[in-house]
Formats: sequence, C-alpha cells, structure tokens
Amino acid sequence: MKQKQQTSIDGQEDVNRMAENSFEPNGLRRSREDEHESRSGSDNMDGGSGDEHDAADNPPRKKRYHRHTPQQIQELEALFKECPHPDEKQRLELSRRLCLETRQVKFWFQNRRTQMKTQLERHENTLLRQENDKLRAENMSIRDAMRNPMCSNCGGLAIIGEISLEEQHLRIENARLKDELDRVCALAGKFLGRPVSSLPSLELGMGGNGFAGMPAATLPLAQDFAMGMSVSMNNNALAMVSPPTSTRPAAAGFDRSVERSMFLELALAAMDELVKMAQTGEPLWMRNVEGGREILNHEEYVRNFTPSIGLRPNGFVSEASRENGMVIINSLALVETLMDSNRWAEMFPCIIARTSTTEVISSGINGTRNGALQLMHAELQVLSPLVPVREVNFLRFCKQHAEGLWAVVDVSIDSIRESSGAPTFVNGRRLPSGCVVQDMPNGYSKVTWVEHAEYEESQVHQLYRPLLSSGMGFGAQRWVATLQRQCECLAILMSSAAPSRDHSAGGRRSMVKLAQRMTNNFCAGVCASTVHKWNKLNAAANVDEDVRVMTRKSVDDPGEPPGIVLSAATSVWLPVSPHRLFDFLRDERLRSEWDILSNGGPMQEMAHIAKGQDHGNAVSLLRASAINSNQSSMLILQETCIDAAGSLVVYAPVDIPAMHVVMNGGDSAYVALLPSGFAIVPDGPGSRGPHQNGPTSSTTTTTNGGDNGVTRVSGSLLTVAFQILVNSLPTAKLTVESVETVNNLISCTVQKIKAALHCES
Repeated sequence: MKQKQQTSIDGQEDVNRMAENSFEPNGLRRSREDEHESRSGSDNMDGGSGDEHDAADNPPRKKRYHRHTPQQIQELEALFKECPHPDEKQRLELSRRLCLETRQVKFWFQNRRTQMKTQLERHENTLLRQENDKLRAENMSIRDAMRNPMCSNCGGLAIIGEISLEEQHLRIENARLKDELDRVCALAGKFLGRPVSSLPSLELGMGGNGFAGMPAATLPLAQDFAMGMSVSMNNNALAMVSPPTSTRPAAAGFDRSVERSMFLELALAAMDELVKMAQTGEPLWMRNVEGGREILNHEEYVRNFTPSIGLRPNGFVSEASRENGMVIINSLALVETLMDSNRWAEMFPCIIARTSTTEVISSGINGTRNGALQLMHAELQVLSPLVPVREVNFLRFCKQHAEGLWAVVDVSIDSIRESSGAPTFVNGRRLPSGCVVQDMPNGYSKVTWVEHAEYEESQVHQLYRPLLSSGMGFGAQRWVATLQRQCECLAILMSSAAPSRDHSAGGRRSMVKLAQRMTNNFCAGVCASTVHKWNKLNAAANVDEDVRVMTRKSVDDPGEPPGIVLSAATSVWLPVSPHRLFDFLRDERLRSEWDILSNGGPMQEMAHIAKGQDHGNAVSLLRASAINSNQSSMLILQETCIDAAGSLVVYAPVDIPAMHVVMNGGDSAYVALLPSGFAIVPDGPGSRGPHQNGPTSSTTTTTNGGDNGVTRVSGSLLTVAFQILVNSLPTAKLTVESVETVNNLISCTVQKIKAALHCES
C-alpha cells in the first residue's frame, strides 16, 4: 500500500512538472520525454533514450540526471550572450562541438531564456513595489492633512467654511491633473497597442495609490510616464498645504515628465511614418532611370505626412532612399543588435564612427525589446576627408507588430531640445528612418530599410554631392549591403565548414579580430571622428589642397606603436569602374605597381580567411620579397571588403613574432599596427566627371537624348589614406619634413595607380 501511494505521489510530481513546462513559446506542447530532458537549465538524463516502448517494458525507476560540464556551460553561455535564439543550424553545430544532443542544446536555451525573463520580472516587480510603497505613504500623508485641517490663527481644527476656497482650488487643480493623467494613459495605450484601464480615477487629495491595481512588470514605459505624472500631482497637491518653497521640485519633475511624454509622442509618430514608407509603393516611391534605385517623391511625401521634427532649416537639402534585402539573421537577433549601441557599431563599422546610448527611457515590455525606447548619439561617416562626419542625437524606438515582425525607427530630437532651450547641433537631422524586419524560413529575415535625412550641403565637397544626394552615401542601400556582408561573414566564421588548412579555429578568430581593429582605426583616421583626438594641420606647407593632414600622440596603447602618428588622406575621381579598381588594388601580384612596401616585386599570400561568398571579402597575410638574403621578409596584414555600396582595401605591416602568436590563437590586442588603405565608391548619378565624344562603352553612359554621341564617363571615387609613425617619442615636435614626406607619399601613390590603370588626367 505504501509503495502504491509513493508511486502515486511520484506520478503527481511528474504531472506538476509537465504542467509547468508543457508549452513552449510557440504554444506547442512538449512530450513527456522532452519534459524530462528540459527539467533543468544544466541537467540532462543519463542513459535511457526516453523511448515509450522501452518505458513500457522496463519497470518504473528513478530518473538519474547529470549536469553539463563547466566547459559546456561556458560555451553555451558565450553563444547565449551573442544570440539568445539560435537557429537549427547553430544548435546542430553547438551540439557537435560540445558532444550533446540537439534537444539538450535546444532545451538549455529555452530554460536559460525563461530564467532570464524571470530574473527581469522579479527585478521590475521589486522596483514597482518600492515605488508603490513610496506613493502610498505620500498619499496617506496628504489624505490626513486634508481630513484634519488646522487653523493657522488659533491652532485648533478649522471650520469647513474657512477652507471652502482652498478646497475649491484643490478640486480645480485635481481635475486638471486628472485630464493630464488620462492623456498620458491614452498615449501609453497607443504605445502598447491595447487600452490602459488599470489606473483608478483620482480622488480629492490623491487619496488612492493610483497603481495598486496595476499588474507588476506589465507597463514599463507607461508606468514610467504615469509615475512621473503622479509624483508631480502629489507635489502640486502638497504645495497647496505647504510653504511655497516646495513647488520648485514639483516643477522640475513635471518638466521631465512632459519631455518624456513628448519623446513618446514623437516616437509613435515616427513609427507610423516608417511603416507607411516601408509598405507604400508608387507614387510615393519612384524608380530612378539611372541605376534603378527607389527615390522619394517629395511632393507626394508632403501631401501624406506631417513634418515630425519641424520644417527644413535654410540651406539644408533632403536625401531619401529605400532598399529591400534578405539577410542571414533572425529578427530577434537583429533587433537586439540594433538596440545595443556597441553591437550596432560592430555590425556597421564603416558607417558608424562612434555611438553611445544617452538614456534608456524604456527597456521593453516583459523582458523583450517590444516597446524599448532610448536616446542615442552617433557619428555617421562616409570614408572620405571631403565629407564631414554627420553627428545625430536621436530617439530609437522598437516595436513588435506581429509574430516575427519587428520595426526599429530613429528620429532626431532637435525640435524638442530646441524648444527647451538646450543646445543642438546643426549639420544634419534624421527624419523617421529605420528598418522593418520579418522572419523568413531557415533563419533568414527580409529587411526593408528606409533612410531619410536632411543635411547642410555646403559642407560637402562638390565631388561627393551627387553621391549623397542620390542616397548612396548614407542611404538605405549602404546599410542593407553592409548588413548582408557582415551577417554572411559571421555565418561563415561560425560554420565548421570554414577552411582551416592554414591555421586553427582560434588562430582564425584572432586574425579576424586583429583585422577588424585595423579597419576601425583606418576609418577613424580617414574621417577624423572623435574616436581619436586628432589635431588638424591647417594650411600646411607644400600640401595639396584636397589632402587633409592630421596628427595625434599615441601613448600607453598596446595596439599601436608609441610616438607621433601622422595621418594623411585625400579623395580623387578616376574614370575606372569600382570593381576593376578594387580588383587591381587587392591583387598581391600587382602590388609592386603602387606599393613601396612590396620592394619592387610581387607579394605572396601566406594565409587566407574567407569572410563571404565573394572572394573579395577576406582577411589575408602577405609576405613581401626580401631585397637581399640578409634582410628578413616583411609581413602585411590585409582586409578586403566589397558589397553593392562600395569596397575597402586596408593593410598594415605587422611584426613576424607577433603574428605567430596570433596564428596560434593568442591575444591580438597587443599587436601594434598603423593602418593604411583605400575606400572605393561609385561616383553617383549625375556626377560631374569629364565627358568624351564617341560610342558608349562599359564605363560610359549616354547623356539625355544622346545627342552627337556625347557620353559621360562613369567612374569611381577613390580615397587614399596613410597613418605613419613619424617619431617614436610622444613628446617630440612635428617637423615640416615629415608632413612633406607623407604628402609626397600619398601623391606618388595616386599617380602610380593612375598610370597603372592608364587613366592619367
């Protein structure tokens, strides 16, 4: 009898456990076998396949579990930080590497996400409970003060008639604040996609808590605004029965809540505009005859949308573009990347010079990114010294519109900050821009990207104005192309099928990480962003007009040699297609035609790491020929990137012993290098390139009508940049000879490239 009762208890425990974990996020019921294997975040059944036939044949026995090893947990945690929702391919790869079953990996991630969600909800509940207690205490004190009014003359209880006027004022103030709270609740309801009716009506003196009936961790952003309003209401009510000195904090709190309310209204309007612009076709978007890109019909835009950030400033021009593409990343992973400033910059290293999150207004609803709203600052760049860095202060708002359908929108806050008297920046504004992401089969996502901005055109060099006005400089095509290339690179590097004949997996990762740092430093030197403290040399002697020369001190940076670093960069137009120019510059066999580091001969590729299906996306290690037998050969680390928006060739000489450490999987942070290289983009439609008479060719396009066979030569915009250590002492003074040497080097390199491609002008 006892044995039978014990069996019943064990069975009831199994039923309880199945009731707790019987549904996955997509609503599918787990089997009994799956429930046992997912019982713990790090536990797993030992032995037994879980086959129902075996379970029927064998007598019931106590299930035995074993924990994952620390190494397995470490690997699982590392991937969880990068991608909380791995696809089937990633789980299969992880199960092979860790000697686990695919179901074990799947259940570990499910339980880990559940654990994370529980921790976030518990933390939010604690914060809400503390705030509720504080509000309840304040409201009780106000209620007591209103129930027992004291006469200021005799110190006794006041007669009702003596406070009728004060009570009337309080009622008027209470009605005004109630209307304000109703407006905030309606706004929060629109933000959440459902009505907010859990806030009770206010009574005289704010006697109710106002949040006692609200479920915990349900309305992060809404409760943020509502609590801000409630605090200001409490302070205003206190001001009616307290000395006037208490009104100043109330005013400050009210101003802050009003600003947040304005941020929310702006974010909601921007989200509506982004979704409409992403879904609407003609006549809002028209196909450009030259290039076939979508361009915005500004007249149609003005008829359909109200300016969300005010009218365009004088001297500003607009650029707008839209692009669609398939990307090897799921919607949740992409949304997490966009909402994290560090990961966002890593995904778009050539576009984003620097970025930071100024303030997190809302982290999202129930531990997700749905409803996340934050203030951000970014420096956006085109890789040329002739295009100024575009600084933007903006709101980033994320919203889930359906299962597997997300949208992330950016919009500048200049209009709000100008109205509050805060200083703003003036060289560009970001109108509602962003992307709509929809999950597709096999871990892909369909991305629709919209870019819309206004900027001061007079600050841009004439050579680059056609590129920017067409939306190819900061436009949607560049964002989508970069996203596709980066996601493809990540997929290849994580794949076990990646070639490893030259080096180990650890060596491959270290080498790619070193190349990434090299490319980031190259971009920072070209555009003079605030990543480094560059000092621009104005009117330097014997320096060409379009060459920008800057200098900085390198001190206590293990990734750079110490001393005075000189950077020189220029951009030129060449009558050569971007693809041909890229193939010429990346070919190690032709390097002697322009690179003085080649010692006059071809270079040999010692290692090659593919970063995409296109052979031009790679990291390679080159060796220059030695001039004589006594000289050791030089190693050059090179990264090449190409996509639909442009291409990049970046290289730097590296120390041979240090590279041996990197190739063996060592830390690449201590490898000192200074990068140089090239950035290539198309010259843009309507470019002012030279014209020629004669029939059209592969590098020419006929002008309007094609009269008299006049054609415009299509070409490339080439940026050449060098960073050189001119003195190993950081305290040394920069000499004129050093500046002239770098200027001569950059001019000589451009001339050699023109001569090799037979395009001397």
